[in-house]
Amino acid sequence: MAHMTSPVLHNLRQQVYTLVEGEHSLSGRIFNGFILLLIVGNVIAIVLESVESVYAAHRLFFDRFETFSVLVFTLEYLLRLWVCVEETRYYRPVRGRLRYMVSFMAVVDLAAILPFYLSMFTALDTRFLRVLRLLRVFKLTRHFRSLEVLIQVIRQEGPVLASAMFILMVLIVLAAGGMYVVEHDVQPEAFGSIPHAMWWAAVTLTTVGYGDTIPITVAGKMFAVAITILGVGMAAMPAGIIASGFTRELQKRRDMFQNSVREALEDGFITPEEQKHLEDMRKRLGLDPEDAQAVTRAEFALMCELESSHCPHCGKKLSGS
Repeated sequence: MAHMTSPVLHNLRQQVYTLVEGEHSLSGRIFNGFILLLIVGNVIAIVLESVESVYAAHRLFFDRFETFSVLVFTLEYLLRLWVCVEETRYYRPVRGRLRYMVSFMAVVDLAAILPFYLSMFTALDTRFLRVLRLLRVFKLTRHFRSLEVLIQVIRQEGPVLASAMFILMVLIVLAAGGMYVVEHDVQPEAFGSIPHAMWWAAVTLTTVGYGDTIPITVAGKMFAVAITILGVGMAAMPAGIIASGFTRELQKRRDMFQNSVREALEDGFITPEEQKHLEDMRKRLGLDPEDAQAVTRAEFALMCELESSHCPHCGKKLSGS
C-alpha cells in the first residue's frame, strides 16, 4: 500500500496483519485459535455467572477473567483497526479505517468490550450487563465464515421473510378467532377471548405444540387438525427461503471469485499483487481456502487447454485439437 509510513512501520503492520488475519501462517492460526477459545470461555463464564451461588463462590475468578478478556479483546480491536488498511477495500489511512469501524465485524468487536467500559462510568444493572456481554458470541462469525454468509442472506431476504412472518401473524389471529368461536363456551379459561386463544394458535401453527392447551369439542379438534396441517407448510416457509438464499449466495460468491481469477489469468500468470487481491477477495467473500484453490486450479487448467488447442497468433482452433 502506498501509505506515507516508514518501511519499518509498514513491515510491522504487515506482520501484525498476517497474525490477526492470517489463516495459512502458524502464528495466525494460533492467534485465532486463542481468540476462539477465549470467546467460548466468555460465553460459558457469562452463563455460569447467572447462577448466583456459583458466582458468589468464584467471584474473584470471574472478575479477573472478565478483565483479562476485555484487555485481550480491546487489544485485538485496536490491532485490527490499525492493520485494516492492508486490505484493498480499506486502503485509505483515515477514510478506510472509518469504513472499517462501521463494518459488521468491527461493530461486533466494539460491542464485545463496550459493556465493561460502560460499567465503569454508569450504574447499570448486572443482569443487563451480562446480556450485553453475551453479544461476544457474535465474534464467532469471524471464525465461522458460514455464519457471515447466513447473516448476509437474512439481510438480503429480509423483505421476503417479513412477508412470510406477516402471513404467519395473520393466520395466528385467524386461527385464534376460529378457536375462540368453537371452544370459548366449554374452555373459557383457555379460549375465553381471542388474545387467550392466540397462545394456542401460535404454538400450533409453528408446529411446537406444547400440549398445555388443547381443544375438546369435535368442531375444535377438526379445526385444530386443519390448522396443524397448515402450520407444517407455514413453519417450513422461512427455512426454505433461507436455505435457497444461502445456496444462491454461496454460488454467487464463488462465481465472483472465479471471474476475478479469470481476469488475473488473462496475461497467463498471477502476479503477487493480483494474488494479494484475490486473497483479500476470498476472505471478504467468506470462501474456504481449499475452495478458492480449486477454482484457481480449474481456471488455470482451462487456460492451458485453450492455449494448446488454439493458435497463439490468430486465436483460431487448431485442426488437430
